[in-house]
Amino acid sequence: MHKQPSEVTLFLIEDDDVDAMSISRAFNKLRIGNPIVRAKDGLEALEMLQQGDIKKPFIILLDLQMPRMNGLEFIEAVRKEPDFEDSIIFVLTTSRSEDEMMQAYHQQIAGYFLKESSGEGILDVVAVLNGYWKIAYLPT
Repeated sequence: MHKQPSEVTLFLIEDDDVDAMSISRAFNKLRIGNPIVRAKDGLEALEMLQQGDIKKPFIILLDLQMPRMNGLEFIEAVRKEPDFEDSIIFVLTTSRSEDEMMQAYHQQIAGYFLKESSGEGILDVVAVLNGYWKIAYLPT
């Protein structure tokens, strides 16, 4: 039986510094020691993946509203990359657009979370991610 590596990296693709800090704080508050690597937009994230800066196993937490390459464009691009087409992607966004949500799910995302105005919403999302990578077997 394949043993899941214990350290899964969170690849955070988020242009907003406050939201990125909230996620980092939630990791600390929940005492999650997994590394967080951040890109500020989809283009930077794609380049980091292609250059080998992000080691498997990882989970992507992706904002949709970003400059240069938005989240939906990033998902489409990463699904075309043979080395990363199986990436586990969760969306964390302010967008309540049914169309954007459906577009994301059509690209095989693992989940779509709405950013809430309070810190508790971020804590809930981080708790879900922590539970997910503790029990799921991820591509390496």
